[in-house]
Amino acid sequence: MASRVRSDTRMWESTPRLLCLCLCLALVVQLTAAGRASSLKEITDGNWEDILAGEWMIKFFAPWCPACQQIQPAWSEFADWGEDMGVNIAKVDVTEQPGLSGRFIITSLPTIYHCKDGVFRKYQGARTKDDFLSFVHDQKWRAIEPVSSWFGPSSFLMNSMSALFKLSMFIRRCHNYMTDQLGIPVWGSYIIFGLATLFSGLALGLILVFIADFVCPSRRFSSSDYYQKKQSMEQGRLIQQQDEDHEADGEEDDDEDEEEEEDEEDEDRPPRRRESPAGRTQGFSDEAVRKRIVAQRQDEEEDT
Repeated sequence: MASRVRSDTRMWESTPRLLCLCLCLALVVQLTAAGRASSLKEITDGNWEDILAGEWMIKFFAPWCPACQQIQPAWSEFADWGEDMGVNIAKVDVTEQPGLSGRFIITSLPTIYHCKDGVFRKYQGARTKDDFLSFVHDQKWRAIEPVSSWFGPSSFLMNSMSALFKLSMFIRRCHNYMTDQLGIPVWGSYIIFGLATLFSGLALGLILVFIADFVCPSRRFSSSDYYQKKQSMEQGRLIQQQDEDHEADGEEDDDEDEEEEEDEEDEDRPPRRRESPAGRTQGFSDEAVRKRIVAQRQDEEEDT
């Protein structure tokens, strides 16, 4: 009986120790799980520039993609080895980060990129944990041609693509809001976006014209002597026009003088003889005509 009591006493004394041990094990498991979860980093539009330093393996995925769901366990196991290998393992949800989708030109899912000090290479190998580890440990990425600087995520072209993808996602959200929340028909939403595009294009064109005139004004109008030359040219034109008017008036006066002189000469000249249809002369007096007729008759009579 005494031995049984002693054993029960020992069991009750060891129970707190067992509870403490269980609590410690649970805490260690939770901390390990938290460490594993934090080893897989998430890249967004706000912190994407962090991948330009160091070595990274980045996976672009979408929650609805079956291939992305299939590769998820292997990628999580690969992320557990990232800290030991000195590689940052990250993921990007393209449905939540459309800007990064445009910046890296994601055309298929899942897409995996390797980045080393800002130089990007696209991973094309098998998608298992061992293949990922071999790709990084054996530096197989050196055999892959890097992405051109023109198409790098930090280039001007890719920045423009990122902005375009963000704009498209914003337009899509506005369209869904107008059709679902406000009850506007689909064709009405299209008309609204068409008019907004038209007026925004006109406003942008005017702004660009004003900026161009302000930044690069025309040399013709910016020179200080332009207006003086313009005034002198106008004065020269006026003077030339006045001279032409005076010359025209002088020619008219000369023509009138010539006509008057011709009229005076015509008055001084004797009248010319003109024959009528009947053969009679004109420009002489009637008496002279009668005398000539009488003289012709007398000559005829003498001849007879």
